[in-house]
Amino acid sequence: MLFRHSSAPMLHFYKLSSSPKLLFPQLRITFPFLSSPSLSSSFPNSSTSLRVHLFCLAQSNDGGVRSFATAAAVSTTADRGGGETFFAEEGVSWNALGLPDTISQALSNAGFTRPSLVQAESIPSILSGKDSIIAAETGSGKTHSYLVPLIHKLSASIGGSVCDSASDKGFKPSREVSLVLCPNVLLCEQVVRMASGLCDENGDPLIKVAAVCGRQGWPVYQPDILVSTPAALLNNIEPKKQRKMSFLRGVKYVVFDEADMLLCGSFQNQVIRLINMFRHDEKLLSWTSQSTADNASEVDLETLPQDALEQDEESPNDAPQDDDEEIESLSEEEELEEGNEDGVSVQRKGWRRVLKPYDRSKQYIFVAATLPANGKRTAGAVLKRMFPDARWVNGNYLHRHNPRLERKWFEVTVDSQVDALIGAVKHGVESETPDNNDVSRTMVFANTVEAVEAVAKILERAGIECYRYHKDASLEERAGMLDDFREKGGIFVCTDAAARGVDIPNISHVIQADFATSAVDFLHRVGRTGRAGQHGVVTSLYTESNRDLVSAIREAEKLGRPVETAFSRKRGFRNKLKKRSKLQFASQ
Repeated sequence: MLFRHSSAPMLHFYKLSSSPKLLFPQLRITFPFLSSPSLSSSFPNSSTSLRVHLFCLAQSNDGGVRSFATAAAVSTTADRGGGETFFAEEGVSWNALGLPDTISQALSNAGFTRPSLVQAESIPSILSGKDSIIAAETGSGKTHSYLVPLIHKLSASIGGSVCDSASDKGFKPSREVSLVLCPNVLLCEQVVRMASGLCDENGDPLIKVAAVCGRQGWPVYQPDILVSTPAALLNNIEPKKQRKMSFLRGVKYVVFDEADMLLCGSFQNQVIRLINMFRHDEKLLSWTSQSTADNASEVDLETLPQDALEQDEESPNDAPQDDDEEIESLSEEEELEEGNEDGVSVQRKGWRRVLKPYDRSKQYIFVAATLPANGKRTAGAVLKRMFPDARWVNGNYLHRHNPRLERKWFEVTVDSQVDALIGAVKHGVESETPDNNDVSRTMVFANTVEAVEAVAKILERAGIECYRYHKDASLEERAGMLDDFREKGGIFVCTDAAARGVDIPNISHVIQADFATSAVDFLHRVGRTGRAGQHGVVTSLYTESNRDLVSAIREAEKLGRPVETAFSRKRGFRNKLKKRSKLQFASQ
């Protein structure tokens, strides 16, 4: 996809943690790295001892536990000068975007008194019925950007009808249904929580939401919004043709959350297959309706031949190819002549059929915080080819430096990295968080499971308690750690498994113990703080091997260019970095 600098850990924490002899000499009472003018000025509150604050739940005046801040607290940020980078103009209300009073009141009760800039643009686009692509920076309110208009549409289609059983004869399309696809179980559960959090005046959710992922099987009763991973959905509908056909007919809105992940890598074939299934259903309904115009509303998939659904479905391999040479689409009648090994001209069918036009009956929505389009293999380029008429909503800081973030950059060596890490963590703990005063939350990123374990051991030996979050932990353990981190705060040491989509409020500090290996990882990591109009601090530790890459990123930020250009996969960019490094070395 994009050029990745290295797959190996940038720092050598795993080596330092493996031998106490290497670790303890560096855990001195005084930190020599603090004598550096640049570092000491960056950590003015750092102590010269290893004293570290313990974490506890903040208490209110009445002795009760004070809960962590929600979106309602975000409104204070506008008064501090950060609101103009997140909120829409004062005159833009939920009602002004075309939403009814019931949804507007539900949003207000949940703490969302004003729409964000991204929400103000996305909601009208989705309400219009057009396919939409929401590409906006992390923490800009993208999830509610699609949930809110879909809840409005689904509420209008319910009309008081009773839910049908969805387990016996499949998904009965008695009303419109929305499908939300996410890359993992935790994101699915998060979307369910956010959708269920919008309630009416009686405290009941506006719509019914269910997840099909992990240990949660097919719902007993038909929900209005079904949230699932691609694999779990296919496993639940493909073995049962009746369920598959009625489900495909019932779904009217399809959302791809974290679209750049879903359209690339291991998810791609599954997602393309699902898109082709939905497109086939649209074609089948349109063509059947055209031939039976008087009974268009009576069309039932169960009356059609069982093999019809499979015959016209394009296979996952029919997705637009990512070769450097663009392959043109050919009609069924066109044939391409080419020579075989013996020089004999042969004919073959076009790589993809061009089918006759059809009326659209489903709406597709793609959502991502990183959606680069520089290159045919990127998710953005794939979407432009597959959905050329979709409306794009771009955030003001998509792939760019967010002005609400304070950046700190430190080049370290094997000898100084431990002191730099502990100093950065201590600084985040001891300094007051800018947007809330209850608990401190710091996320420390490393590139591998081994590096996470090593960083955690280093911090614990320095008296700093922390959470460990990576793929080797069970799903239940990860969910429990996320809940504890939300409620109690503290230090959260993790891999990039926690960098994407996971919404933790009021994270004041992000530390890159290992520097990110790609633009996508970098943007998602730094996007864990400074969310929803708040401010945050990002401290990046890097080594000599990262120096050119860091310089390119900082230059892009300084000039206001997208950060993704610093991670171009083009060979020319890598050669340019090497040449620049040689010139700098020669001039010294």
